[in-house]
Amino acid sequence: MASSAAALLSKSTESWKPAKRPELPIKPYYSSGGITLYHADCRHVLPYLVNFDLLLTDPPYGIRADNCGGRKQAKKGKGTWRDYGDTDWDRERPPASCFNLMMERCKHQIIWGGNYFSDLLTPSMRWLVWDKGQRNFSLADCEFAWTNFWKASRIFTYHRAKANRDARVHPTQKPLALIEWCIGFAAGVKTVLDPFAGGGTTLVACKKLGIEAVGIELNQVYCDSIVERLLSTNQESQ
Repeated sequence: MASSAAALLSKSTESWKPAKRPELPIKPYYSSGGITLYHADCRHVLPYLVNFDLLLTDPPYGIRADNCGGRKQAKKGKGTWRDYGDTDWDRERPPASCFNLMMERCKHQIIWGGNYFSDLLTPSMRWLVWDKGQRNFSLADCEFAWTNFWKASRIFTYHRAKANRDARVHPTQKPLALIEWCIGFAAGVKTVLDPFAGGGTTLVACKKLGIEAVGIELNQVYCDSIVERLLSTNQESQ
């Protein structure tokens, strides 16, 4: 069973071949220094995008993140809850067709929240784990990312309290250090795709690492926040 799963994942990586990039009819919301952001439904943009080394994304889980106990715990004085406004973004998870669109365009693939999409993804040996360093909260002690790497699983410890102190603009925003760690697993990566850009951490990480990246985000409020973060990253590097 393990050998057949390994062969399946190995075949998906080895059969990947670059394709010609068709002309995209949608103008970028932001484009500078090798980083491009589109304000759109990723299903309308992905057919025009090809040839990425790495898919690194965090799709909506379809679990209504606003109803996961965090707000209730905050009211009890056991933590703080940040109000990110409308949470309709997490009402439904992407369909299988969307996963096919984004995965067939990328050689290496890392998908956070992969445990919510196990019925849409192939078996994987390497799962990446974000250990939040604290226990017995109403929220999860860790988060999982599915990958198409046939290597041993790895754990990254970054304390929840530290993550909450970071500047956050999105409910499921991942720490910058975590995303940079993820990118390190794709040796020689030069191009990254994030079809669910959210708070833009993938784009910010790529900006800092000098890697070309394309992000897509449906919510304009988050697009504006991403642009602000990217501009701040520009200022920090000067």
